[in-house]
Amino acid sequence: MPHSHEYDVLIIGSGAAGLTVALNLPSHLRIAVISKADISSGATLWAQGGIAAVLDNEDSVENHIQDTLVSGGGLCHEDAVRFTVENARTSVEWLIDRGVSFTRDEHEQLHLTREGGHSHRRIIHAADATGQAVSLTLTDQAASRPNISLLSQRVAVDLITNRKLSLPGNRCVGAYVLNLTDNHVELFRARFTVIATGGASKAYRYTTNPDGASGDGIAMAWRAGCRVANMEFNQFHPTCLYHPHAKSFLISEAVRGEGGHLLLPDGHRFMDQFDRRAELAPRDIVARAIDHEMKRLGADHLLLDISHKPAGFVRRHFPTIHEKCLAYGIDITREPIPVVPAAHYTCGGVITDKRARTDISQLYVVGEAAFTGLHGANRMASNSLLECLVYGRAAAADITRRESDIPPVPAVPDWDESQVRDSDEDVVISHNWDELRHFMWDYVGIVRTTKRLQRAKHRVDLLAQEIAEFYSNYRVSNDLLELRNLVTVADLIICSALQRRESRGLHYTLDYPGQTSDPKDTVLVPTNYRTPLS
Repeated sequence: MPHSHEYDVLIIGSGAAGLTVALNLPSHLRIAVISKADISSGATLWAQGGIAAVLDNEDSVENHIQDTLVSGGGLCHEDAVRFTVENARTSVEWLIDRGVSFTRDEHEQLHLTREGGHSHRRIIHAADATGQAVSLTLTDQAASRPNISLLSQRVAVDLITNRKLSLPGNRCVGAYVLNLTDNHVELFRARFTVIATGGASKAYRYTTNPDGASGDGIAMAWRAGCRVANMEFNQFHPTCLYHPHAKSFLISEAVRGEGGHLLLPDGHRFMDQFDRRAELAPRDIVARAIDHEMKRLGADHLLLDISHKPAGFVRRHFPTIHEKCLAYGIDITREPIPVVPAAHYTCGGVITDKRARTDISQLYVVGEAAFTGLHGANRMASNSLLECLVYGRAAAADITRRESDIPPVPAVPDWDESQVRDSDEDVVISHNWDELRHFMWDYVGIVRTTKRLQRAKHRVDLLAQEIAEFYSNYRVSNDLLELRNLVTVADLIICSALQRRESRGLHYTLDYPGQTSDPKDTVLVPTNYRTPLS
């Protein structure tokens, strides 16, 4: 098997964002899409809710923009919000043209549901498994394109830039990638590189993301010299299934959108005490309310009840959730669902513009790994897949416009394994992994304090030293690479949280419960940052 490859475009990540880029590029470009596991794995596959877009005559683009700005807690970039919302309808129509089968009503019109933060029904969905429908359709489309190579079981190690090669300029020319099937690092040279690796929720003990989400793309871009922003805003989904044998199963926000009630253990509703929108309040408010009540009562979970709706309605709207819960002995047509909050979405990321460009030439970031300015201090429900589509298409359009002007990549040395050996102490990785996720959950979670953040910073610095030494002396593995990246993004999250001396959106600190009058993004600049060329 060759250990050196050359493509026009290397796309790291095979979710909705990465595949959208690939499918919108011209057929004469040679494209590689790499994935950690199967091509259809990743966060997109598990997305239940849907995609926000103005498709109803009673709704408007301005309504969607305003809802997003309100949910974002005063930190959304209005130009990014407008750009995204104005391109929503054409992006959804592109998906329909690709063959995604969205749910329709009895009149064969697209069925629209409503979720937290939205003033209108504007969520297009495929029952309660929208991500699966999108992922499988786009994967099939990409597999049919002869110019697209879908390469699974590959984990990106690091980006390759001119600076690393001691060449002039600030250009990305590919990446080193670990092939998990033979445990060798391969060289991928490319004129354009696109990061579409998702967020960093795996830094926390409890997460709704069973695959990936280890912040790989954010960490690689940071090490290469890209700025990141707003990493303190980690969205905790209010309702993850609480069951000893359930792993990371999310209960869609659409359950609340269709009338589900959040209940205390004694069966009483409580959300109206925290927000006039009750269960339809934005996620940050709902998650904090649940966290508050759990701590006040000493409860290990609360309840989400949709059983007051007709059984046929519940099964028709939520077939996946109904089937999954039933497998754990919970009949949601008759009884409430035990739920807890869990780390779900990274609102910050690598700073990009409207074309998904970063601080490094020919390097793009799309999807959850990117900071576009859309989400502000709190992502509104179902704007995430939308962002993947809109910015994925924008990145593809920019690459298409520029590709004839970009020269071939320079020579790049193969990965050197001559100075490392196989690890005989993988227990170190396991222990460090557990420690990281525990202190991130305890100290950098839904409610924070300065003292907790300082403790977390002390621990992450010690872990970073240990992992750097381990990385320098042993052959890389998937677990080691993920841990290395998680430590990097955990540090970025902690440093960002320490800088924000207010409570806003998803960042809530007991030491600064109020809000500043002039909120600003938290921008972190790496030591190897260079001002990008215009």
